[in-house]
Amino acid sequence: MTTEITPVAAQNTTRTSALKEFWHYFSMNRGAVIGLVVFVLLVLIAIFAPLIAPHLPEEQDKASFLLPPVWQAGGDPRYILGTDPVGRDLLSRLIYGARYSLLIGAVVVSISMVGGIILGLLAGYFRGWVDVIIMRVMDLILSFPGLLLALVLVTVLGPGLFNAMLAIALVLQPHFARLVRAAVLAEKNREYVTSARVAGASHIRLMLITILPNCLGPLIVQGTLSFSNAILEAAALGFLGLGAQPPTPEWGTMLATAREFILRAPWVVTFPGLAILVTVLAINLIGDGLRDALDPKLKRS
Repeated sequence: MTTEITPVAAQNTTRTSALKEFWHYFSMNRGAVIGLVVFVLLVLIAIFAPLIAPHLPEEQDKASFLLPPVWQAGGDPRYILGTDPVGRDLLSRLIYGARYSLLIGAVVVSISMVGGIILGLLAGYFRGWVDVIIMRVMDLILSFPGLLLALVLVTVLGPGLFNAMLAIALVLQPHFARLVRAAVLAEKNREYVTSARVAGASHIRLMLITILPNCLGPLIVQGTLSFSNAILEAAALGFLGLGAQPPTPEWGTMLATAREFILRAPWVVTFPGLAILVTVLAINLIGDGLRDALDPKLKRS
């Protein structure tokens, strides 16, 4: 008696095999695995911030200005990492700040990736004057330093977290557009695309259903790296007073409000800076692992 394998079962088996292969190559990069663990911990901290944080982020203790960490002389066990210049618990603000930083990265990457995919698909698929106009605009955006352009845009739009995210998304969008355009140019003349075109597939179906899924590998890697860039640029804008506004516990804003106390109370700038460093490093390590796992040229037998 033979067991017949249904198409659905075969498809599920193929997906499982692909996931196992992906994890095999990803796990070979120890740094990427460590980065993934750190990132998952940050996500959990952000989700359960109200349960983890010992205090509310805006809660002030007027008798506890600039308390040092608990392991230094004068520290208070109630405030493990010390307090800021207005008596707020630094640990609680860092925990809640993870929410803002991860939200910034997710929103910016989503906006820039969607816009970049649309523009890249149109430019690579239709070519001609559509390609020329779109790519010249992308080249114009890339000709400016990213942070400088974001500063100009936020100055025009007005200070604020939402405007900062829009500005950063616009700055990062050309990277996705150029990447998608190059992938579309490489895929559009392949046999499977020609077969779909002969079968009567519309332009939208060819772009979104036939071509785009085969361009996702480089997009995922670029999205991961752009996630860390978004966090860095948002922190820079917050430090300059153009991003999230006080008393929002965003890490860059925390650095800005505490910079004048860097010599008197170095912990108020050290811990937010370390939070940014660890988060960006973890995401970049994940990006390296994704590149190794998704790029066939980099896979090791």
